[in-house]
Amino acid sequence: MRILADENIPLVDAFFAEFGEIRRMPGRSINRAALEQADVLLVRSVTRVDRELLKGSAVRFVGTCTIGTDHLDLDYFEEAGIRWASAPGCNARGVVDYVLGSLLALAEGEGVELADRRYGVVGAGEVGGRLVEVLRGLGWDVRVCDPPRQAREVGEFVTLDEILTECGVISLHTPLTLEGEHSTFHLLDRSRLEQLRPGAWLINAARGAVVDNAALRAQLARRTDIQAVLDVWEGEPQVDVELAELCWIATPHIAGYSLDGKLRGTAQIYQAFCASRGLEPKVDLAELMPPTSLRGLVFDVSAGPAELLATICRAVYDPRRDDAAFRRHLSGDEAQRRVGFDQLRKQYPPRREIDGLQIEITGAQPQLEQIVQALGATLKC
Repeated sequence: MRILADENIPLVDAFFAEFGEIRRMPGRSINRAALEQADVLLVRSVTRVDRELLKGSAVRFVGTCTIGTDHLDLDYFEEAGIRWASAPGCNARGVVDYVLGSLLALAEGEGVELADRRYGVVGAGEVGGRLVEVLRGLGWDVRVCDPPRQAREVGEFVTLDEILTECGVISLHTPLTLEGEHSTFHLLDRSRLEQLRPGAWLINAARGAVVDNAALRAQLARRTDIQAVLDVWEGEPQVDVELAELCWIATPHIAGYSLDGKLRGTAQIYQAFCASRGLEPKVDLAELMPPTSLRGLVFDVSAGPAELLATICRAVYDPRRDDAAFRRHLSGDEAQRRVGFDQLRKQYPPRREIDGLQIEITGAQPQLEQIVQALGATLKC
């Protein structure tokens, strides 16, 4: 069996070597010629896998080590009898950590308390749902908009217009769907962006085209009270430099790039591949997961809630580091910026997750314990 994999997918050898020959190449370079010698294709979100790419090839299994599937032509897969799998939820925790770090940076910059804001989460799937749990666990006021879920189940959902007009923080976590009743292409267009409350914060860690980037640029230039955090961009790896310069935090699609999330993604695709062939998985991710460099933190009972929250989140991840690195690559011509965007992703340093951290508090303090539990860290007794 011949396996072609995006070079940025980790642990491919550990999980797939037993099945055959593995070849790697940059995800944006995968083309029909490369697939002439492939039976299995393993990708990430930068590779568009459709009829044009696959027709006439021997590929019968496509795995994307990502939670999104907008880069896959699932209708063609069904027509051609090609089995496929994605990795739902694999990087959800990493994205939550990114949002928390961004909120801390915004609050610090504007001198406000996070607990005083009202939060609107748009899209409550694997990522958005996890974020809602964390924010509500912290005791914060949260509204949720998810029309597809609202149509299927009973829950406390609100409309997008209510989110925009009533919430001071809007965090987007929808998939990119281009057609149908629940299309999310330019979900936040010019008219909706104009509904943002004074002083609103907008975070997009979903897909770039969920927000009309040109309209957002115009809005940010006109309304300096609004702040934006963008991890995703229309036309990646091309980036609207003027828009990036107007953002509070700008990063190259790395919100979910935790090491844990990437390894889980590969493991989930491996398990799906084994299932597609009727095989029992032999490789266990737990045996391959490297130890963390930071095992835990110890707080005195006198620590304040805001101090505890900020210290835990930033000990694990602070998105301002990625923002600084990204801005260094915004100079130069368009070709150089495109290369820089992909290089930052390819050479991304190892980053762990909050829920792998052990927290000890020297004394009983229910409010501090609640924060630790809400964040998903382990409270050491």
